[in-house]
Parts: sequence; structure tokens; C-alpha cells
Amino acid sequence: MTDVSTETDAGAPTVERGGVRDYLSKLGPTWVAGAVAVGPATMAAVITAGASFGYALLWVVVLSAVLGATAQYLAMRLGLLTEQGIVTTVEEHLGETWAWILVVDTVLASGLAQLIIMKTVADVSSTITGVDPRVWGIVWALVLAVGLAGGGYHVAELGAKIIVSAVVLAFVASIFVVPIDPTEAVTGLAPTIPAGLDGALVAAGVLGGAVHITLITMQSYTMRARGWTREQYDLGLFDVGTSMLAAFGLFSLAIFLVAASVLHTPDVAAGELDALGAAEALGPLAGDYAATLFLLGLWGAAVSTLGANTVVPPYLVADKLDWGRDVSDTRFRAALVVVALAGALGTFLQGAFFPLLVLVLAFGLVGTPFALAVVLYLLNDPEAVPETNPLLANVGAVALIGIATVLAVGFVRNEIPTATSDPLSAVVVGFAALIGLATVGLLGKYAFEAGGRAMN
Repeated sequence: MTDVSTETDAGAPTVERGGVRDYLSKLGPTWVAGAVAVGPATMAAVITAGASFGYALLWVVVLSAVLGATAQYLAMRLGLLTEQGIVTTVEEHLGETWAWILVVDTVLASGLAQLIIMKTVADVSSTITGVDPRVWGIVWALVLAVGLAGGGYHVAELGAKIIVSAVVLAFVASIFVVPIDPTEAVTGLAPTIPAGLDGALVAAGVLGGAVHITLITMQSYTMRARGWTREQYDLGLFDVGTSMLAAFGLFSLAIFLVAASVLHTPDVAAGELDALGAAEALGPLAGDYAATLFLLGLWGAAVSTLGANTVVPPYLVADKLDWGRDVSDTRFRAALVVVALAGALGTFLQGAFFPLLVLVLAFGLVGTPFALAVVLYLLNDPEAVPETNPLLANVGAVALIGIATVLAVGFVRNEIPTATSDPLSAVVVGFAALIGLATVGLLGKYAFEAGGRAMN
């Protein structure tokens, strides 16, 4: 299938010489995924966790960074070993039906996220400037369309690096102006899920920010856009570590500690928090500086996520339909414009965006076990990769699928009672049932084929 990248393989970065500074200058692909992870949805989930349950879910926040890095490592490994987009790989080794399931799964998750993230960007921009959020929605949609259609991947990567770094620094700085009790915080490292299904929903949202189908599927395309091959394997590991483990981990931890310390009080209604409410709650307790940092950090996180998330549906659709995956292909460019402009519709959604963002992450988590199962299947298929997964990587992948599945099931159980009266809950439950069947079918297919290979 056609694979057009913005850098030729001859111009791809190499890792033969140079130290950390050389590596840092060549990072990028996972930082685009990190821009989606370091976003307002993750922020909303982590803030809700801290505001609702204090330090009790600290273990989930720490685990999310570890599991997020694991998921991106697996996606990175598959992308570099196959040196092609994930949809192409699935179609070649699993078949067209499985490829379409992956495309639809990812597009639905990223499309819903695009609407809510645009609402977030517009609402925060309105809070800062006083201009109607619907106006901001149109402005940001046009900025996205022009910027990405004109510059493509390079614009998304540069924006991701700059904004993610700034956002992480802003929230880490917040720790120094907010009173945090280290002794009490340590108690949150004991694995517990408070408040039954409500706690499960929040935990699913937190994990969904790090282990998400959007991040997993986009990894192969961002690496191809940089022209990375198997020779960049060590660089890929460093890219994953600095982006997901370090930057994303610091981002989540800093926000959670601030929320658990300041917002977990009887005076703050955690379930009704919005950007202005959270900033106002921070102000009297931690000073206006912390409140300003919070708003600017949320705004930056929303902008970086919006840009990175916009490229996901066009990448997968282009791969499936055999288009070029670069703005030199007018079809790919048109897809970027359509996704960017369609996001403006999110500004017309009603309600506070914080609860909607948590729901978006949990919804994405429902489709994530299938994507992980696809990656694990292919990494253990000797016809798909030149070297199959080592034992430790397989153990990590199975654990990752298990944890994601448990939290996704907890979220879906929470939606079942209202599925008959709430259309959104009905969609969630129906989507979960279909993706669950697909995941079970894929695992059964692998077990059957693996058994056949063992007998031969």
C-alpha cells in the first residue's frame, strides 16, 4: 500500500552516534501520541479522581503511566518491525474484515473525543477572553484546518513538543504552591477502588487517558511520517520513555496531587466541576498564581490534544483506502480539513465538559482491549514480524489487556441500568458488546492457529 512520509528514509534520524542530547533532538512520534494523552480528558479524569476520592486512586495514576508506556512500546515495536501502518499489517495478516473493525473502532473513539476536546478548547478560550465559545470553536477549527492541511505531520509534531513540555512544566510548578501531605499521599499507593462503580468509572477514565486506542493505532503512522525503520529501535524506546513514562507521568501525578490536596473538600462538588469552578476553588486555597497556572495548563493541554487527535482518523482511513498519508495527497489533505472543521460542532454540546471528558476516555477504553489484542496477535505471528515478542513483553501485554478489560467492564456495568432510557448509554453498551465479541473472536482465532502451528 502507498506510504508517503514527510521525510525520506535517507533523511531519517539515526542513533549510531551521539548521546542523550542527540536523541532529544530526534524525538517526535510518541510525543504526538503524548499530546493526546497529556490532554484535557486525562486532566478531567485525574482531577475528578483527586477531588472525589482524595489520594485513594494515586496507585491508578502511577499505574497509568507505566501501562501507557507499555502500550506505546508494543505499538512502537510492531510499527518498526513491520515498517508499515497498522491497518496495512492487519489487512495483510488478519484480513480485510479485521482491518475495518480496527478502523471503525478507532474513528469512533477519536471522533467523539474530537467533539468534546473542541468544546473544551472553546470553553476555556471563552473563560480566558470572554468571547462566545461558539466563535472560538469556529476559529480553532479554521486554525486546525489551515495549519494541518498546510504543514501536515511536522506542524502536529512541533506543536506537540512545545505545548506538552510547557503544560507539564506548568503543572509541576503547581506542586510548589499547593499544600500537599506526603504521608497521606503514600496511603493512596495501596490498590483499592472506592465507591463501587463510581470509583470504577473514574479509574477507567484515568487509565483511558494513557492506554487508549487512539494512541496505540497512531504510533505506526507518526513513525512512518518520520521515516523511522528498524534501525531506529533504540531511538523508539527512548521516545516512548521520555514521552509516556516521564512527561505524561509527571503531568498526571502533578495534577492528581494538586486536586487531591486542594479540591477534595466538602465545599467542592467533584461531579460538577468545570474549568472555572476548579480554578476558583484553587485560588483562595493556593493563591491566584495556582489558579492561573491551572487555566493556562488546561488550555495548553486542550490545544495540543486537539491538533494531535485530528490526524488520527485521516491516517487510518488513508491507510485502509490506499491513499498517501501526507498532505501531498489531496485526499488525505481533504480528510484533515473535514475532521478539523467537523470538530466545531462540539461547541454546541450542552453541559460542563469535565464529566464529558471522563466519559470520552472511558468510552475509548472500551475499544482499547481489541486494539491491544490485535497488536499482541501480530507481534506473535512469525509471518507478520521478523522476530516474535519476547516472553516479558507478552506478559506485560496480557496484563495490560486484563487490566484494561476489567476497568472497561466496570464502566460498561455502570451504563447498563440507564441503557434503556439514555441513548448515549445504549450506544456505549452496544459498542462494548460488539467490540467484546470481536476481541474474543480474535483471541480464539489466535489460539486455533497457534495450536495448529504447535501440532506441525
